[in-house]
Amino acid sequence: MSDATDRFALPFIQPGQAQKELFHNEALARIDALLEPLVEAVALDDPPSAPVAGQCWVVGAAPTGVWAGQAAAIAAWGDGGWRFVAPLAGTTVWSRADGLSARFDGSHWIIGEIAAARIMVGGVQVVGAQQSAVAPPSGGAVIDAEARTAIAAMLAVLKSHGLTAM
Repeated sequence: MSDATDRFALPFIQPGQAQKELFHNEALARIDALLEPLVEAVALDDPPSAPVAGQCWVVGAAPTGVWAGQAAAIAAWGDGGWRFVAPLAGTTVWSRADGLSARFDGSHWIIGEIAAARIMVGGVQVVGAQQSAVAPPSGGAVIDAEARTAIAAMLAVLKSHGLTAM
């Protein structure tokens, strides 16, 4: 039997182990940091000077001080100091500073991007995979300038929302 869980290295209590409560409490502290994770900020290299118990951050790529060697980890402050949890690909946190979610792709944290094959609202697909661009109107013998302007405006709005390419 190993000393910790396979995914997040939560410590197991071993038979005959002294001070079992220390290992149990350490596992609970890590679970608390990972359950519905809220971080104060993403990609912070310098530890905050006055953290409050329960606050978490995503460590940046070039951490300093007590965070050295913990790049990309989730740093949680609590009783006993800092605890670090290495994220798995797909780990998602809410960044209070950005007001957006951040997702770990296995090597980097990506802020504000949602990976999806499609988006459903009320059981109806409203956004799917991007299709080829809609060509703007051109040519023809009779041109209705107002219609062409309206179509071009619609295409521009669709493009600005990322729903079509031009």
